[in-house]
Amino acid sequence: MAQRTGLRDDVIAVLERNHELSRLDLGADAHLQKKGMAFETEAWEVQGIGHLCAMQMNAFLGLMRMETVVIAPTAVDAPLFNMDWVKALGTETQIAEMYDTQIEPWPEECQAALAHVCDTDEQLPDAAGGDARWYDEILYPCTFHKKGRGLTVPLSQAAHDYLEVYAELLAVLPPCDEQEKAGKVRAFAERLFAEGGPAVDQVTKLFGDQTARRLILQHMYGVRL
Repeated sequence: MAQRTGLRDDVIAVLERNHELSRLDLGADAHLQKKGMAFETEAWEVQGIGHLCAMQMNAFLGLMRMETVVIAPTAVDAPLFNMDWVKALGTETQIAEMYDTQIEPWPEECQAALAHVCDTDEQLPDAAGGDARWYDEILYPCTFHKKGRGLTVPLSQAAHDYLEVYAELLAVLPPCDEQEKAGKVRAFAERLFAEGGPAVDQVTKLFGDQTARRLILQHMYGVRL
């Protein structure tokens, strides 16, 4: 990858190799703006996988930008996938996280495949740890938080490599009980909304509980309200 590819375009290109994506209508929630912060949100149903969301945020005349993608599997028993990219005042942060929303324990070989990607990128500087959150307890160790300046290409490549491995695992996993798996995702999303997090807190403060609940639960994680 010679230059950075946005998370939205990258995840769509990777998933479309093996799955059909059906875009969902988010109505007015697709474009939200307040106090100099603009949010663009898109969501898809991914055949054989579950739910995909891509969100982009621009603030302060472009001085701060954020991209987030979430894959919430409900058709296969894979972990919930979250990836973020943030650029503020020239410094970039790249985050890739896997959360245990499993019916059954995730196979060690699957974790090892993603851990190998993290090991490959261990030379990239780590981001400082944030405040402890409840979801740290279900965060798989095969994650990375990287931060630095002048690292656009290696950070973009690291994100792409991580996504590629995760998508390969999704493509070979057998189907699971969709109702039970959707319940696991819903429990995660509802607890996240109830107990908060940096993004949840910001969206709720800007747009109020009702809009934030739709944005987080329904659009981001595919929970039916």
